[in-house]
Amino acid sequence: MDAVDYALHHDDGQKSDRDLGKADVILVGVSRTSKTPTCIYLANRGVKAANVPYVPGVPFPERVLDLKTPLFVALTASPDRLIDIRRNRLKQLGERRETDYLEPAHVEAEVAEARKFYNRMGWPVIDVTRRSVEETAAEILSLLDHHREALASNSGKETTQQEKESQCQKRN
Repeated sequence: MDAVDYALHHDDGQKSDRDLGKADVILVGVSRTSKTPTCIYLANRGVKAANVPYVPGVPFPERVLDLKTPLFVALTASPDRLIDIRRNRLKQLGERRETDYLEPAHVEAEVAEARKFYNRMGWPVIDVTRRSVEETAAEILSLLDHHREALASNSGKETTQQEKESQCQKRN
């Protein structure tokens, strides 16, 4: 239950200034990339999972980037899939007007910008376009096992950005 409470209290960047460093995993992604349901699924497996949205044009919080222990995993999806999910979400909310949130060129640019950021950070990226939450979570659990092994073997050593990128490339 502790992990579920943690996930609920750290959804969508909430309380990121408090105890985000206690997370096992921090998921990052643009809107509608299944961050929340994946965190809840992981939490039901005992993993302290938080998620922080990537918002194009808005600087990612430095205090989050400074965290050393959590595994960061980026989630992405095809622009077409995001547009479909977003359109359905807006319909559920009773919103009828078209916005940049649904504009194909805007969504393509959003996904491209996010992907560049993830690559620059050296984070593993999971494309959730055709994956279930369970499949995404299974991949994250595997990444988390590798991450924990690396932390254990590097105890006392700080992993450089280059080492993180090398580890990420080996997994993908």
